[in-house]
Amino acid sequence: QVQLVESGGGLVQPGGSLRLACAASGEIFRINVMGWYRQSPGKQRELVASITSSNITKYEDSVKGRFTISRDNGKNTVFLEMNSLKPEDTAVYVCTAEIIVHGESWYSDYWGQGTQVTVSS
Repeated sequence: QVQLVESGGGLVQPGGSLRLACAASGEIFRINVMGWYRQSPGKQRELVASITSSNITKYEDSVKGRFTISRDNGKNTVFLEMNSLKPEDTAVYVCTAEIIVHGESWYSDYWGQGTQVTVSS
């Protein structure tokens, strides 16, 4: 019914930038919070950033001032602009969204497949 597809990951040198995008498609009636998690080997999954439908944002402490989350409600897309990247930002980044699909009246959580971000010289 609903798909979240990420794009924009890759290999970048320390200090570099990447822009991730996640597009939601399907029988979407409404989207509430959208966000990005990351998962790296040996570490717990952590919420990197989130944004509400009214553009209220939250960030994990280690990315504040470096990452910016934004969304295009007309295109059901969330973005993560990542600057001043560090090796410790290396992880699989997964987008998530709280979505009401047509015919339902409650929010369900949907997840993308993830995109690899590697920060290395």
